[in-house]
Amino acid sequence: MSRADESDTPLPNVDVPDTGMPGIGVPGIHLPDRRGRTGLDQAGRDLAGNSNVIVRDVTLLSSNWFVLRTTTLDFRHRDGHWSTEQRETYDRGNGATILLFNVERRTVLLTRQFRFPAYVNGHPDGYLVEAPAGLLDSDDALTAITRETAEETGFAITDARHLFDLFMSPGSVTEKLHFYAAEYSSDTQAGEGGGLHDEGEDIENIELDFDAALGQIGNGIVDAKTVLLLQWAAISGLFGAGPYSTGPYSAGPSSAGPSSTGPFGAAHTPLT
Repeated sequence: MSRADESDTPLPNVDVPDTGMPGIGVPGIHLPDRRGRTGLDQAGRDLAGNSNVIVRDVTLLSSNWFVLRTTTLDFRHRDGHWSTEQRETYDRGNGATILLFNVERRTVLLTRQFRFPAYVNGHPDGYLVEAPAGLLDSDDALTAITRETAEETGFAITDARHLFDLFMSPGSVTEKLHFYAAEYSSDTQAGEGGGLHDEGEDIENIELDFDAALGQIGNGIVDAKTVLLLQWAAISGLFGAGPYSTGPYSAGPSSAGPSSTGPFGAAHTPLT
């Protein structure tokens, strides 16, 4: 439907969410949806960074909690011809994740929680072992991952280092995930963790030997962000020499002591 056609279509009578008040319009476009958002059909209309793409229309399909849209666009192919395409996108916002590690003990701190999408798609019980993670909401990435780490694990982090940013499923999901790493020890545990119980979260801490965690990739550990973080730790030499730490930035045996040079560049002091 073009915007001209849309303007000629009678707007439905819809109650304003969470108020019981009658309104005229579509939640998420003309009226606030359950998260207070409007104008969700405007996303992408002003894109101008790629001369091979012209956005023609955006249709809001759903804005229950996250946002599902169909975008109609003109696309110029490599041979020069143009075609009109439609792309469906799922916008859940951007997120952040972190690898918590202890060099001296050669361990990583992961979490275990129930994930219904994995369960409904064939995982035996839906319980996944993962690195702590969460959506940014209105925060910057570092603030968000500090918050999520405390909520999920109970550990307070102060030295998180940014690693890289990745699009995790760019064929349909808009999310960009910000990756971090930080040290933990018993001294940095400030709370119980477990997640937000009023949101139905039930999160368990899982501490694993680093090499044991690597050995579970593809079997006990099937979460993509967690696999990426573990493999980053292996190739960067985060834990020094070991059966998997053979990358060009290997720092040598972790027993080298406080002067060991870690992947962050500075002298690396093992935690107790």
